[in-house]
Amino acid sequence: MYGMVNKAVQDLITRQHGEDVWQRIRGLAGVEEDMFISNEPYPDELTYRLVGAAAEVLAVPATEVLRTFGRWWILHTAMEGYGHLMKAGGRTLPEFLINLPNFHTRIVLMFPHLRPPEFECMDVTAGSLRLHYHSHRRGLAPFVTGLLEGLGEIYRTPVTVKHEQSLDAGAEHDVFLVRWEESAA
Repeated sequence: MYGMVNKAVQDLITRQHGEDVWQRIRGLAGVEEDMFISNEPYPDELTYRLVGAAAEVLAVPATEVLRTFGRWWILHTAMEGYGHLMKAGGRTLPEFLINLPNFHTRIVLMFPHLRPPEFECMDVTAGSLRLHYHSHRRGLAPFVTGLLEGLGEIYRTPVTVKHEQSLDAGAEHDVFLVRWEESAA
């Protein structure tokens, strides 16, 4: 994963729990880097170790760390660094979700070594859709749930997310049922 992911984990931990907690997590994960370079690739294992260490130090399940990080990624990292691309993705939550493949196409132009996940929207109705998530990385479905919840906040659209099919449980890929209410904006 690119350094921006690990840097975002560090930002989340330090802002919500302080520098001392981050140093404990970093040490437990065996991470020697003092800082991460956003546009440099790092081994995926390093990120997984950080999540595991955060779960241990914070005494919460790794799934909750990933879900919280997904929300953080959307509400802080993505909006602060790529707000213009986020806004170009759509005027509503369903519009943004349907346009996700175009969004990742633009991101790959900036990060040529990136292997982003693939998203596909199916069964689209006025109040729901099924989001099919294909990734070569395992175990990140809770992160996607957090992303979707964060997007709901951005679009001021109350959202519920149900993880209907899980790659980790033997499905071909992950599928999320995303339901929403009309925007309050």
